[in-house]
Amino acid sequence: MRHPSRLPLPALLLAALALPAPAQETASDTLLTVNHYLDWEQVQDPQISPDGSQIIYTRRWVNKIDDKWESALWIMNADGSHHRFLLKGSDARWSPDGTRILYLADGEPKGTQLFVRWMDAEGASSQVTRVSETPTDPKWAPGGKSIAFVMLVPDSSLWTISLPKPPEGAKWTAAPRVVDDLHYRQDRVGYMEQGFTHLFLVPADGGTARQLTTGHWNVGARFDGLVFGAGYDWTPDGRTIVFDGLRDSTWDGQYRVSRLYTLDVASGAIRQLVSRPGYWADPAVSPDGRSVAFTGYDSTEHTHRTSDLFVAGIDGSGMRDVSHGFDRDPGDLFWASDGKGVYFTAGDRGSINVHYADLSGAVRDATQGVQVVSVTAVARTGMAVGVRSDPQHPADVVRFDLRRLPTQPLARITAVNDDVLQNKQLATVEEVWYPSTGGARIQGWIVKPPGFAPAKKYPLILEIHGGPFAMYNVGFSYMFQNFAANGYVVLYVNPRGSTGYGDAFSSAIDHDYPGPDYDDLMAGVDAVIARGFVDTTHMYVSGCSGGGVLSSWVIGHTHRFAAAAVRCPVIDWISMAGQTDIPFFTFSFFHQPFWDKPDEWLAHSSLMYAGHVTTPTLLMTGELDRRTPIPQTEEYFAALKMRHVPTVMVRFNGEYHGTGSKPSNFMRTQLYMMSWFQKHRLGGEPAASSQGGSR
Repeated sequence: MRHPSRLPLPALLLAALALPAPAQETASDTLLTVNHYLDWEQVQDPQISPDGSQIIYTRRWVNKIDDKWESALWIMNADGSHHRFLLKGSDARWSPDGTRILYLADGEPKGTQLFVRWMDAEGASSQVTRVSETPTDPKWAPGGKSIAFVMLVPDSSLWTISLPKPPEGAKWTAAPRVVDDLHYRQDRVGYMEQGFTHLFLVPADGGTARQLTTGHWNVGARFDGLVFGAGYDWTPDGRTIVFDGLRDSTWDGQYRVSRLYTLDVASGAIRQLVSRPGYWADPAVSPDGRSVAFTGYDSTEHTHRTSDLFVAGIDGSGMRDVSHGFDRDPGDLFWASDGKGVYFTAGDRGSINVHYADLSGAVRDATQGVQVVSVTAVARTGMAVGVRSDPQHPADVVRFDLRRLPTQPLARITAVNDDVLQNKQLATVEEVWYPSTGGARIQGWIVKPPGFAPAKKYPLILEIHGGPFAMYNVGFSYMFQNFAANGYVVLYVNPRGSTGYGDAFSSAIDHDYPGPDYDDLMAGVDAVIARGFVDTTHMYVSGCSGGGVLSSWVIGHTHRFAAAAVRCPVIDWISMAGQTDIPFFTFSFFHQPFWDKPDEWLAHSSLMYAGHVTTPTLLMTGELDRRTPIPQTEEYFAALKMRHVPTVMVRFNGEYHGTGSKPSNFMRTQLYMMSWFQKHRLGGEPAASSQGGSR
């Protein structure tokens, strides 16, 4: 549904009367307010040339006229000098000899196409594909003579009926959409085109793309049937591609099932590399071509499982877990140049750092500190590039020598937001640990307003992350900094169910969500209140997606918050199962389907606790949301209205999941929330106990 239905006039008047009075954020040259967001920039995907001399990265900025993020490729020397715009496009990758780059940009006959640019003084570019679907995940073949990519191959089975022929000039209604797959829609896509993703190969000088894989199955490991690209890598001799996916026509009925395969590029022969049932993905071939590193886990009935880093021979032999004792999810795999180990990134207690696993199974830190670091490319010299952020510094491109880590510091070589942050007073972020039920220790962070004075009393916002199997990290947050600039203390925590603390911690909500995570959130609020600087009549709770699940759960179990901003929530698991683009994920939270055991589904649905809610509630969801679709919000809105709870529903135009992908909508989200919070306070009575309701 693109637009909300028109309300009759009386309802419109009532809705207008229910809205809060306008509240404007005070413009400031010294605090980070929403208007500065229009000048904000982002860096992504830096790529270093094979000789380590140059770096290309994607730079994004706000198009203030068209209300969207624009992106282009920028280039600089490895020390950050000679920094300049290169061209419009994305997904740049250096050729093996460093003389060219491939990239994606708009082309003919339509949409995104693959291009190659020579990196000499002339800088000539050529469009090398002219395909009807969007090419993704392009990678140079060793030798640089061809480029592999992944693309959808349409395959629709039309249902033919003997409909009479329309009269000439007739304007009959378009034929209905015929759906016979469970997975037929995807957030940020809409309705998915019927077909299968496969590997292709095109000459680097341009020409006809050759399809390397065929059939009614998909290249690319999928989460609940959704398309997120593919993991694949070449062997050094260019004869073989190792890829993840599921070569099985029953893919639509499979959840968390992925295999690794090898493809003989010349003959098209495919062989399964890993036979163990499980979810195996992201293969990376060793420098000598004899081994493959990859991530994954064995099949499980648990809702979530922490991945490990595995290594196997190129023939699938000798598969072994080389990170089992590490108990964190590995990503961004890169082999050491000597082939004796694998570098990877992993989240750990709010930070994301680079680690190294040798083939014996020992894991050590390559980078350390309270930061978020990625590694996106490595030169032949061992020089690597990535992106780094911390609580006081937005993301910028960094350079580091893998051979000298962790003793050598990371070199920051861009400063894209220094102009915005010049003379700005930023909030300070304090890490806290506190006890919760069941002996759990929980990590959180307190964001304190600029000029914070411990003797003063501040309003508090508890912001809850989504997932639920995700992790708040210590990277710079414009959202939190903006709240703090307006005088709020912000508390964000990683309750049980969060990743980055080991498999037992994330599995603590297995088939019990919401569950002990609620205890952890309330214990965090208690811990901050105990410090003496929180005004307990001005406490607020908010969150999106999994945070919408928990914020709606919180207000059904305690009255301690003066107001709530429940964003893109799930409040009814039974209806969610038929509305979302991730149905298997939804079913995985319960031991039995709802038609066999509805009580369990209802007991974990916030809607069933609407009768306990007295907290004024702002509901915000995107009209196009396919992940936690807006009917979830509508159900909760109707229930709270029936109970005469002060409630407003804000439906964001042009938004899929979340409410901030468009710059104007991010700013609206911030301002609507603060306006709602400014309107509400508890009526002077003491804040309710954290045991304000039963779980």
